[in-house]
Amino acid sequence: MALTEQRFSEAELDKINEILESGPTENILKWVDITFGNKAAQMSSFGLEDQVLFHIYWGVNSKARLMTLDTLRLPTETYSLFDQTKLRYGVDVEFFYPNMDTVAEMVKENGNNLFYKGRSNREFCCGVRKVEPLARALSGLGAWVTGLRRDQGMERGSINIVEWDEAHSNYKINPLAKWTFEQVQAFVRENEIPYNELHDNGYPSLGCAPCTRAIKPGEDIRAGRWWWEADPNAKECGIHTVAPLKS
Repeated sequence: MALTEQRFSEAELDKINEILESGPTENILKWVDITFGNKAAQMSSFGLEDQVLFHIYWGVNSKARLMTLDTLRLPTETYSLFDQTKLRYGVDVEFFYPNMDTVAEMVKENGNNLFYKGRSNREFCCGVRKVEPLARALSGLGAWVTGLRRDQGMERGSINIVEWDEAHSNYKINPLAKWTFEQVQAFVRENEIPYNELHDNGYPSLGCAPCTRAIKPGEDIRAGRWWWEADPNAKECGIHTVAPLKS
């Protein structure tokens, strides 16, 4: 049974997207706040776009909920940003962690750095550390707010602002869908938003420490994610293209 019923028909959702597409980002988040209230939360990886998004969301609702997945393999700089964000906005960040029994079993059977041993192993690790905790985080929500942008490419290139998320039986909201990376950078500077210092060292996209590197000039902005994998169109962890865990 769905946790959230699809309250909008396909035609209604098309109309909602048409209206929200033509307005400012603040209007999208006001609509989220009015429609879902405390049953909506932003799921953040604390990247540049997520910091921009929460700054705007907090401006709409100073009690907006902010969630994140702590995989226990994040860079030190990301943990520092957690604290900076909490201080700046007075937000009680909701942390979700992987099941430690599952992590222990995975490491025992496959090693600590199994993700370097093929894409299936990497996706398995992402499933344990991200996908399963995400499902727990979203289980009580009517909508989750993300920092996805169309210019990130892959399947993200065709996202709508409001989508029904079949995998989690709720609505997925992408308020920054039409933003560019340059707009994100400019907004951070203009509003003096706290951000991960690794962005100043060639890291446009951040994930777990062993799975992220700085990129070279001219490379795609997600080229530093799982850089050892050959397929440039597979730079996803499973959060936005959910697949079942390997047994």
